[in-house]
Amino acid sequence: MVKIGNIELPDFPLLLAPMEDVSDPPFRALCKENGADVVYTEFISSEGLIRDAAKSVMKLDIYEKERPVGIQIFGANLESMLRTVEIVEKSNPDIIDINFGCPVKKVVSKGAGAGILKDIDLMVSLTEAMVKHTNLPITVKTRLGWDHDSIRIVEVAERLQDVGCAAISIHGRTRAQMYKGEADWKPIAEVKNNQRMHIPVFGNGDITTPEKAMEMRDSYGLDGAMIGRAAIGYPWFFNEVKHYFKTGTYLGKPTIAQRVEMARRHLQMAIDWKGPVLGVFETRRHYTNYFKGIPHFKEYRMKMVTSDDATSVFNAFDEVEAKFGNMIIPQEY
Repeated sequence: MVKIGNIELPDFPLLLAPMEDVSDPPFRALCKENGADVVYTEFISSEGLIRDAAKSVMKLDIYEKERPVGIQIFGANLESMLRTVEIVEKSNPDIIDINFGCPVKKVVSKGAGAGILKDIDLMVSLTEAMVKHTNLPITVKTRLGWDHDSIRIVEVAERLQDVGCAAISIHGRTRAQMYKGEADWKPIAEVKNNQRMHIPVFGNGDITTPEKAMEMRDSYGLDGAMIGRAAIGYPWFFNEVKHYFKTGTYLGKPTIAQRVEMARRHLQMAIDWKGPVLGVFETRRHYTNYFKGIPHFKEYRMKMVTSDDATSVFNAFDEVEAKFGNMIIPQEY
């Protein structure tokens, strides 16, 4: 069993990573249904929350069926982050997660996200202040370091633990790498193998197959896997990993009809939550993966990703189901 604060999770839990414009309530609900043990919100700007910016406030929406759910926030100003904790608490999440890993320039340039990897003392002091400011477990998501020459993740993780961080998720790349090259899990294993560490250490980055998840568990000895891009447009991935752990065999891929039904539900839930314009727009990124492997799919995909009208997208789903409904997509990762 793995514990984040008082939250009990199964052995080697699978976590849905916080992803901007992806990890919204509709998608989190679908991932939860399909085996995710913990889900996290999109990251939320502390400054945006304090200004009461509509998009930031909307991201605080969480639902009972998602639990345990973590709200992830980012910022670099102590006063703002503490005020944010108070706002976030009102949404009653199970976990508050601090983003110390986002590599995007507009976040880093403010000293937040991965930008704080240039100031480890600030990273630690912010975490400590937030731990003292709430009874909710505070967790951290970060990267190996700012660049290859500044990797101190074993020391950083230990310091974060010592000030009360309840769990740490580590992406196996530096900020300088962005999302290029291969994720390096060895430094994450070094964190886990540090005899002083007793909080859960979760790995993140390049978990694209059930075998990769098993490697992270068995060869690297980590406490769980945080899954991001592999789940976009494919919430079945969590159950596929669990089935592989249990049986050593692949769970059958969803049929075209099941894919269409999932995409249909996803879009409808997004429209119900965000309205017809944003709902249609922000679900587009999922369609390539929902229908991956269908031959000559481009014409349908273009309809799905260029139409601003929900009816047109639903009609495209119907066309795909009518044409390919009986097709079986080969098992591959």
